[in-house]
Amino acid sequence: MSKLVTIYGGSGFVGRYIARRMAKAGWRVRVAVRRPNEALFVKPYGAVGQVEPILCNIRDDDSVRSALMGADAVVNCVGILIESGKNKFDTVQAEGPARIARLAAENGVKRMVQISAIGADMDAESDYAATKGEGEAGVLKYMPDAVILRPSIVFGPEDDFFNRFAGMTRMSPVLPVVGGDTKFQPVYVDDVARAAEMGVTGAAPAGIYELGGPETDTFRGLMQRMLHIIHRRRLILNMPMWIARIMAFGFDMLQAVTFGLISNGMLTRDQVKNLAKDNVVSEGAKGFDDLGIHPVAMESVLPDYLWRFRPSGQYDAIKESAQNLRNG
Repeated sequence: MSKLVTIYGGSGFVGRYIARRMAKAGWRVRVAVRRPNEALFVKPYGAVGQVEPILCNIRDDDSVRSALMGADAVVNCVGILIESGKNKFDTVQAEGPARIARLAAENGVKRMVQISAIGADMDAESDYAATKGEGEAGVLKYMPDAVILRPSIVFGPEDDFFNRFAGMTRMSPVLPVVGGDTKFQPVYVDDVARAAEMGVTGAAPAGIYELGGPETDTFRGLMQRMLHIIHRRRLILNMPMWIARIMAFGFDMLQAVTFGLISNGMLTRDQVKNLAKDNVVSEGAKGFDDLGIHPVAMESVLPDYLWRFRPSGQYDAIKESAQNLRNG
């Protein structure tokens, strides 16, 4: 019988790519999510019955245990950028990974891959980064041979980075950014999935890997690249940190006084703390080179999904070509 992997958060942005790769490799894939009825799109990744979404609450021992029963490996992709309701940084990113690792060890699961993030550090000022670090420590406590992946900003067709800012250009002549000089090393989502697949199959030695793409650029530089691809001109406004902190405080308070009815999806104080620090691979850290993976460059992927934000969408290139003929 083929081997089984349980992917917690397997319907999310990174998780779905890992699920697809594991199915292609012949594994049975159990996608553990809060709303399996919204994850049915993963089923065609494999043959009938090969990929199955199931209900799981990462905050509950019995739910996590049920999801990993009989699995040969587990992958945890669950993470949040904004706290909402019962989904707090502590419960999701610190306690959740430790719970999965503990129960996996108790049930004889051989391998675990934890999707973390560059900047994960228990002593970080940001709650996001600190709980990512605590989650890593919890995983290594129970599964010392785990593979931990720390990607920089992940890009791909379903990303919430380039898509989000490209969408903003449709409504405003100004593109506000916080931390315009902060450096990032964007990594293609399927490259992260390849690294995770290697961790699941045992092709990657245990340890922590920091994953960054072949190019490093500032936040402002990334926005300029995006604007060039979507053929739009916008003023990139670098918002001073002190103004960003004031705005984030206001948005956070609005969420608090409405008891979460209005969720702060704009800018949080914790995000401002993260945006003040570079998000690039540390010097001397293990990474793609150690895995034998040559990461994909942004220019070979971004146009494939950002074209829809061009003024005329899929017809923009045709209009440009026609304009050149008239000018000729």
